[in-house]
Amino acid sequence: MGRKLLLEHINVPGINTLAVYKEKGGYRAVEKALKTMSPDDVVEEVKKSGLRGRGGAGFPTGMKWSFLAKPEGVPRYLVCNGDESEPGTFKDRFLMTHIPHALIEGMIVSSYALGAKTSYIYVRGEMMPQIRILEKAIEEAKAAGYLGKNILGSGYDLELYVQPGGGAYICGEETALLESLEGKRGNPRIKPPFPAIAGLYGCPTVVNNVESIAATVPIINDGGEEYAKIGIGRSTGTKLISASGNINKPGVYEIELGLSVEDFIYSDEYCGGIANGKKLKAVVAGGSSVPILPANLIINLVNGDKRLMSYESLSEGGFATGTMLGSGGFIVMDEDQCVVRNTWNFSRFYNHESCGQCSPCREGTGWMEKILRKIESGHGTSADIDLLVDVSKQIEGNTICPLGDAAAWPVASAVRHFRDEFEWHIKEPKLSQERNYGLAHYADPLPPVEKVEA
Repeated sequence: MGRKLLLEHINVPGINTLAVYKEKGGYRAVEKALKTMSPDDVVEEVKKSGLRGRGGAGFPTGMKWSFLAKPEGVPRYLVCNGDESEPGTFKDRFLMTHIPHALIEGMIVSSYALGAKTSYIYVRGEMMPQIRILEKAIEEAKAAGYLGKNILGSGYDLELYVQPGGGAYICGEETALLESLEGKRGNPRIKPPFPAIAGLYGCPTVVNNVESIAATVPIINDGGEEYAKIGIGRSTGTKLISASGNINKPGVYEIELGLSVEDFIYSDEYCGGIANGKKLKAVVAGGSSVPILPANLIINLVNGDKRLMSYESLSEGGFATGTMLGSGGFIVMDEDQCVVRNTWNFSRFYNHESCGQCSPCREGTGWMEKILRKIESGHGTSADIDLLVDVSKQIEGNTICPLGDAAAWPVASAVRHFRDEFEWHIKEPKLSQERNYGLAHYADPLPPVEKVEA
């Protein structure tokens, strides 16, 4: 059994309440940080832990905190990004629903470290039940003296607010989130300046993911060095994974980073294998914005080693043969799934969610969606496949925010690894409407890599 840091007590009745959460050791991190540590001490522990952003980017959290500007007389803000809108990702919602005080405690510890006297939790607008749960948890915490003026007699003040999101995927991008939080349309800002210099209301701001902030609690309780012992290499600690698709046990799992992908899919502790006795065809490992990989490349690296659930191992081989851990939205597809239809579905989402600021994204996402729909419906031509790749290249790297990349990468990787399936849709238009392409060669063993003599 892997170690659990965030979900250890998730099945304890009443863990969503302050009383039960405290009974299980809750708010010890707040007491330790505010009574025995300076803000710089807290930042240093997070640096030692090696914690990386759990929202998708994987940037070292402690380093991000250290970039925060601290001009005299200017307020600083911590904003929690709970605008979880990535298709295939639902772990933050799970955490906020079942153990909200883990996030509240993390917000207090992190705000103290950053010198923020006012902090916000920005939650996807459709998640009204979670917003109400968090508001209730904040009321409990405030009544117990963990929020408000002079917390625990430390002289530190903090007000914490929950803000419903603007109902747009683009508001998950940190600068669009800040625009929305200020009451404006959620369009991404041009950077620089970065939020650490000029963020919310033009003041220094840190934006962190729900899971990243919650992870600061075990880091402060146990120490950064102990946290860093969990995981593998620079992928330290545990990670929440949203597992869905054609598996026997979909749900949210907390894994120690470094677990093999094969064990995660097939072990009874996690996904429990492919549903209905089917065979694995493909996996989207980190939410809809990361490259899709066929079965043989997601289970093993090109050199034959097992691929691991870590930032480094999943990205091994670059986009030629690798993918990304991303937000941890792990979507499993069996032999009966159509990659063309799946890619079209993702493209429909990104076309709908593009804010329209950048021409490559505004026009390109629409073109990709149209071309994919044409191919999937049996009306495509061979030229459409190359056009699809060309459009994705025109989008990638040419937009203000990463939504353009998020839209282009799944399309480019689908064509790269499943081109014969796209070609089959074009060569067999009638048959493609009656059945899917099947498993084909996507699970075949990889050819051995020739060793080059030194």
